[in-house]
Amino acid sequence: MDISAAAALWFLPFVAPICLWVCYTDMKWMKITNRTVLVLVGVFAVVGLVALPLETWAWRWSHLAVVLLAGIALNAGGAMGAGDAKFMAAAAPFVHLGDLRFLVVLFAATLLAAFAAHRGARLAGLSRLAPEWVSWTSGSRFPMGLALGGTLALYLALGVAYGR
Repeated sequence: MDISAAAALWFLPFVAPICLWVCYTDMKWMKITNRTVLVLVGVFAVVGLVALPLETWAWRWSHLAVVLLAGIALNAGGAMGAGDAKFMAAAAPFVHLGDLRFLVVLFAATLLAAFAAHRGARLAGLSRLAPEWVSWTSGSRFPMGLALGGTLALYLALGVAYGR
């Protein structure tokens, strides 16, 4: 992995709770709130100044812009929700560009696991533990925040363990 273990260690304690919150809110309300996305951006803005060299920190803001534009286009085409697009954009600066291929594979695995776990829990009747959660009755819609939040948290955790 190209992310430095030190940067991942700086980011992880701040980002992991946000990722867990995204998983929870997306399953409960099928929404990733603007406030949550802004907090994630704020974490990068502040902690990134300590975790990354200044030039790297500044360039990583371009990741946010590029992913946001792509997300807006995908949202306009109906391929993803607006909250998912905003979360992906807010998460983008945390990712080292050299890890992009790894991140795609990690996301694919996390998405499959999250989908199987969510649908399996619903079929097994575990939805009775939280019957008010919208994701249980959303038909074919899936709380993508479960996979997106999980991917970012796992990426940073793996970065702590295997980063350069």
